[in-house]
Amino acid sequence: MFDEKVVDSCVTSLTYPLNEQSGPLFFNSGTCAATLWVEGLVDSCQPSVAIFLSQKYVVSAKMQDIYCRNRKETSEPVKTQLKGTLPAWLKGTLLRNGPGMFSVGDTSYNHWFDGLALLHSFTFKDGEVYYRSKYLQGDTYKCNMEANRIVVSEMGTMAYPDPCKNIFSKAMCYLQHTIPDFTDNCGTNIIKYGEDYYATSETNYIRKIDPETLETQDKVDYMKYVAVNLVTSHPHYDKAGNSFNMGTSIAEKGKTRYTIFKVPPASAGNEKLCLKNLEVVCSIPCRSLFTPSYYHSFGMTENYIIFIEQPFKLDILKMTTAYIRGINWASCLNFHSKDNTLIHLIDRKTKKPVSTHFFTDGLVVYHHVNAYEEEGHVVFDIIAYNDSSLYDMFYMENLKQDSKTKLSSKPNYRRFVLPLKCEKDTETGKDLVTLKSTTATAIKEKSGSLYCHPEIIAEGVELPRINYDFNGKKHRYVYLTVVELTPIPAKISKLDVDTRQTLEWEEENCWPSEALFVPAPDGKDEDDDPSKSAFLLVLDGKTFKEIARAYVDVDLHIDLHGVYIPQTQQK
Repeated sequence: MFDEKVVDSCVTSLTYPLNEQSGPLFFNSGTCAATLWVEGLVDSCQPSVAIFLSQKYVVSAKMQDIYCRNRKETSEPVKTQLKGTLPAWLKGTLLRNGPGMFSVGDTSYNHWFDGLALLHSFTFKDGEVYYRSKYLQGDTYKCNMEANRIVVSEMGTMAYPDPCKNIFSKAMCYLQHTIPDFTDNCGTNIIKYGEDYYATSETNYIRKIDPETLETQDKVDYMKYVAVNLVTSHPHYDKAGNSFNMGTSIAEKGKTRYTIFKVPPASAGNEKLCLKNLEVVCSIPCRSLFTPSYYHSFGMTENYIIFIEQPFKLDILKMTTAYIRGINWASCLNFHSKDNTLIHLIDRKTKKPVSTHFFTDGLVVYHHVNAYEEEGHVVFDIIAYNDSSLYDMFYMENLKQDSKTKLSSKPNYRRFVLPLKCEKDTETGKDLVTLKSTTATAIKEKSGSLYCHPEIIAEGVELPRINYDFNGKKHRYVYLTVVELTPIPAKISKLDVDTRQTLEWEEENCWPSEALFVPAPDGKDEDDDPSKSAFLLVLDGKTFKEIARAYVDVDLHIDLHGVYIPQTQQK
């Protein structure tokens, strides 16, 4: 979702770890680099590794050159040129997703997030790496290609009828946008339900894909299984194989609610669509019927789910008339800086919010880092902003003007602590946080609510990844991109949250992005010349020293998120 100052290209990585200090895989392409971290053994036989792909760029490259160019598919596997030696146990596929096409015919998207989804993968097999990419060929892609113009609206781009269409066709188009049927251009992440993988954005549609060939398969509508119009692209997974996600039900039976749901794993010998067995865990009323909060992720511990209802709100009434008024749906999303942020803590056993009400100042959060329980508290870490300038920065017009690609709020790594016990007779003004390891506070208000003030762990960082085996548990290491105030990350950073010490990777003309962790078998520690081409870089997860590079002569696109699929999990 971001890139870095490492002038080389962009780096994007993902995480799928078993040990907390697994290495990251960085994927760096013309504008974006991907990083994959792989964890190794305690001894030196199988070291932790981090992998990233990078493509060189000239120092004078403009934002529009990096973000706004259409990319071509590489539909057949391309063997990379390997420099160094990959760990023998590294067998699987790194699968990532992000926008790759920004103009169709004479029409162009207004926002970078709206671009048509381009899937790409890096397959590790027999000590080699193979690359391929394909556009997600959903209904949106097919309709646009057939018309040779953008005919399906996205969040930041309204598609208006062809001037040559008759008045009936135009009237139908306006009617369809009053109660919108959202796009199936699922270009944000890859998620897993049961044994199946899906491309996803944040609408009610997801697209099943073949993780090996990248072929587009079934179109799935969440609405057939649970009443949600918008759904996050960052679910959680537990050891039993359950997937947890949440979505917004807009004005359903006169109420707008946030619904948390669980999708069970596929049972032995029965691989039917697991969504058919979906269970609603909890529903939380929205504090405002027609202005639900936008959210991109949520937190989960062994016993609790954390949902942040931030004052970054979507105005539903304005949204229904946006098409007629000639504005996009994204313009109906506004940050209300004077409003508080509500923190909902849901007990997974009772399936209800706890009795204590938590709140903090207005903020905007896209990514949760992790959450865990400690000595009668729930601790959760997030990356937060003081405003919504991030979304605006990615409008294509702003990307074409380097002077406008600046955030007005630097993203910060913030730690919040929620005390699980708050007695009615507790005196007003008392801090109920008793943990000695943090400066975060939770102050008792007259109303009985707790005002939470976070501890700032780090500044100017985004796209957090941990070893996922520590998801919901107390972690020590976090892998981040260093972004400061621009959309281009400058470095990849490994942060020790206990000591606040960091290890960093950067290289001239490389722009890294999100990191993904892959554990080595039996790993025990938590962290356990074709130089102008794009490359996948493998780093030692502990020392950040280079182990291997896999070069690929492809114009890689900047992607957003993805997953690593071990060979043992592939059909």
